Amino acid sequence: MNTSPIDTTTLQRVGGQLGSNYAGIFQDDSGRRYYVKTLESAAHARNEMIAARLYQLAGAPTLSYMPTQAPDQIATEWVTLDKRCVAHFSASERQQAQKWLGVHAWTANWDAAGFDGANQGVVNGQVLTLDVGGALAFRAHGDPKGQAFGTRVGELDALRNNDDNPHAARLFANMGRNEIHQAIMKVTRIPDESIRQCILDNAGSPSLADKMIARKNDMAQRLLAESAAAIATT
Repeated sequence: MNTSPIDTTTLQRVGGQLGSNYAGIFQDDSGRRYYVKTLESAAHARNEMIAARLYQLAGAPTLSYMPTQAPDQIATEWVTLDKRCVAHFSASERQQAQKWLGVHAWTANWDAAGFDGANQGVVNGQVLTLDVGGALAFRAHGDPKGQAFGTRVGELDALRNNDDNPHAARLFANMGRNEIHQAIMKVTRIPDESIRQCILDNAGSPSLADKMIARKNDMAQRLLAESAAAIATT
């Protein structure tokens, strides 16, 4: 696989945009295709790349992200989806998608499901998150989240029951307590140093690393509190 930064100016545009950001399908001389997004800023592009690497660190399936020479662009290897949209998922595919609630919440990916579930897809039986541009410090369109992206992971609840995000609620609302706990543990088992190294290796700041470790610890505290409450009622 080519891992050197892609010069998108040398690619041929062969298809239009699929999401809300300016983008297109591009092809190189060998016939390899990429989906390339041009974002609001280099900071937004860097933010998405870090989010994708954190998803991958947690084991959550995503598209394959490729570095680009243009700092405000994000490129992913083009794949043909078997399904695009949660509404078309089977029961087992919905369960696959729900396993990653904890990762979506940890990274504050308010757009985890996407409009009408279009940020989740299936390739060869595996459910993928197709776009993480709404994770971490930026909204999907590039607006900073500011203080809404803090050290408390309110997204564990908001992704399941926020009336302002019905697309996520339709996917995650029916998860049981044990399923939620299992999803949280996919994040809490990640070593702090692995989180820090992942962020720094992808041009993230030490303060972001501190915040993501704090968010992980907030999720761990929630598990402890709920376990204690369950014991107290038995």
